[in-house]
Amino acid sequence: MTKYGAEFLGTFWLVLGGCGSAVLAAAFPGVGIGLLGVSLAFGLTVLTMAYAIGHISGCHLNPAVSIGLWAGGRFPANRILPYVVAQVLGAVVAGGVLWVIASGKAGFDASAGFASNGYGDHSPGGYSLLAALVTEVVMTMMFLLVILGATDSRAPQGFAPIAASASR
Repeated sequence: MTKYGAEFLGTFWLVLGGCGSAVLAAAFPGVGIGLLGVSLAFGLTVLTMAYAIGHISGCHLNPAVSIGLWAGGRFPANRILPYVVAQVLGAVVAGGVLWVIASGKAGFDASAGFASNGYGDHSPGGYSLLAALVTEVVMTMMFLLVILGATDSRAPQGFAPIAASASR
């Protein structure tokens, strides 16, 4: 498997498992997994892919990770674009698979949100665009700090996937 194929597959799995849990199982009446279950689904998909493809591609699964590793001097600039393309394609294909699955339910209505959210009226908590932006920037920075620290040559070997998936 190529590095780019691994990134496609890993990102596909992340979106299918993480977003799929939000779309298909979070609010299932009486037995839904809720927000904690969705969080665990995202973390566990990253953990499984880190061990499955980490040795092939580094298991970035996210353009922010690829760019952050480049900024940290750990990833060559000439691989950023192919990695991002593979990640975006993997996410889009997984989104299509989720749409096919979710649309198989009677009464499915994609315009009802399809587990999406945003800011203002589209935020479950009513948060502003500024609050959403600050959250995204700070949380992404902390996520990258964990990845850079956990994958440093001086860090204990073999545990980076656990730290990265727990910080997701």
